[in-house]
Amino acid sequence: MEFDTSPINRCSKDHEKIYQQWFSLADSDGDGRLTGGDAIKFFAMSNLPRQDLKQVWAIADSKRQGFLGFREFIAAMQLVSLAQAGHPVSSDLLNAEVDFENLQPPSLEGLDLLQTKKKRMPKSEPEQNGSSTVQSSATANWFSSSSSVKKVSLSSVTSIVDGLKKLYLQKLKPLEATYHFNDFVSPLLTNSDFDAKPMVMLLGQYSTGKTTFIKHLLGTSYPGAHIGPEPTTDRFVVVMNGPDERSIPGNTIAVQANMPFSGLTTFGSAFLSKFECSQMPHPLLEHITFVDTPGVLSGE
Repeated sequence: MEFDTSPINRCSKDHEKIYQQWFSLADSDGDGRLTGGDAIKFFAMSNLPRQDLKQVWAIADSKRQGFLGFREFIAAMQLVSLAQAGHPVSSDLLNAEVDFENLQPPSLEGLDLLQTKKKRMPKSEPEQNGSSTVQSSATANWFSSSSSVKKVSLSSVTSIVDGLKKLYLQKLKPLEATYHFNDFVSPLLTNSDFDAKPMVMLLGQYSTGKTTFIKHLLGTSYPGAHIGPEPTTDRFVVVMNGPDERSIPGNTIAVQANMPFSGLTTFGSAFLSKFECSQMPHPLLEHITFVDTPGVLSGE
């Protein structure tokens, strides 16, 4: 889903100006990216339930960037406005018959107070602090690389993961490519490898409770789960967080750039036909991913 062509973030010029002001208020560091901490504070002013706000973030951040740009922010605000009007928050809202261009902005409690505080805040003057300027310059030089390497600006580094990704892209990846490390050891890392959550794979004989264990932790069954006395799980199932409940075939999930499963294509279509991704919205799956496996026979 591309936000530039999706109807959900089309709005009138007047509303776009309002959203631009709101985006500037929410973006505390002024880097043009609304990250998790800023989004939580700003979205909370809508007084919507936390679960609805999580759904708003998941739908707006469809590219799994970990932040919202201005267009994604407009989409999020329109989702909040629809939720306040009584619509259930789901990806189906993207195709709902709603006049998005004339959809009124949501009601945000405490917005006027936030705007007043923002106006009173003095503008920072980094040139007055010479040591800070020198330190930033030194750091920028240390991160510098040749023009052939994809550059990542320091302002885009908002977490440890972003920093590690930057180091890998500019320092290690060119070295691996030069010596063909990816040909005889492991493939080159992608953005999805850094952004992926920790994975827990459950192994054991069939009918020993692997699927039941996942069901107990989640408090509910995941899409495609089967529990019975005979061997029921006949494929590898990755249980991960998603905006709604769905099952995605292995051949599809392995070629998605935002998923860390591209390396599985080396095992061929025979394996991918026994591989599946099960997505569902769940707070536990926001921090961890489970891999349910087929049971092995005793002695094998």
